[in-house]
Amino acid sequence: MENVFICGPCVIESMELLDTVAKELVRLNQKYGINIIFKASFDKANRTSIHSFRGPGMEKGLQMLNEIKTKYGLRLLTDIHESYQAEPVGKVVDVIQIPAFLCRQTDLLVAAAKTGKIVNIKKAQFLSGQDMKYPVEKAKESGAQEVWLTERGNTFGYNNLVVDFRNIPDMLEIVPTVIMDCTHSVQRPGAGDGKTSGDRRFVPSMALAAKAFGATGYFFEVHPNPDLGLSDGPNMLPLDQLDSLINKILKK
Repeated sequence: MENVFICGPCVIESMELLDTVAKELVRLNQKYGINIIFKASFDKANRTSIHSFRGPGMEKGLQMLNEIKTKYGLRLLTDIHESYQAEPVGKVVDVIQIPAFLCRQTDLLVAAAKTGKIVNIKKAQFLSGQDMKYPVEKAKESGAQEVWLTERGNTFGYNNLVVDFRNIPDMLEIVPTVIMDCTHSVQRPGAGDGKTSGDRRFVPSMALAAKAFGATGYFFEVHPNPDLGLSDGPNMLPLDQLDSLINKILKK
């Protein structure tokens, strides 16, 4: 199966940021003959602090994402947090993502499935790979034609995540597309004085280890200057490092 690559900034910060990232993704698509899916969130509803930047909101955010799709011809992915968002989001994006903390929310899964779009369900930090058969059942029995699963680590203690790569082959027994979220899996949730911290130096290793366990896709949040990013900066991969990492993945 062709590798799935999902890349983009954590949150929509500005049209300038979206343009910068989109241009690089188009270049990489042409260079490697791949089809990267552009990812950005219009609302980060699960931030650590109430004072954290959340994004432009659904209406403006979808307008900005649609502009990227029109200008660059990129497929789009964004996440939803409430059931009513599924229908308007499904009119713009190609893949609707269910956040990890919400992957058991039946109404959210049903609403996403009814759009007819691909549904990407992120595995909760408190579930095993085998447990994900139930969210998949909810989506498929509600009409979803294609469901993906994404590994993003488990919580085993305070302010840290651990990735059990055995979850990848376990989830491949449920669906044919299993993606490794290489940036969220290096998070240290709540470890940054009211913000999520993390360690981006482990991102390439996460990707290559996931490939060894059979992952069919890779999720990278990228930013031209992650240290200035308004959400998940410590975990995001610098945009100028994405080329070499994709090259490594495709060569291995």
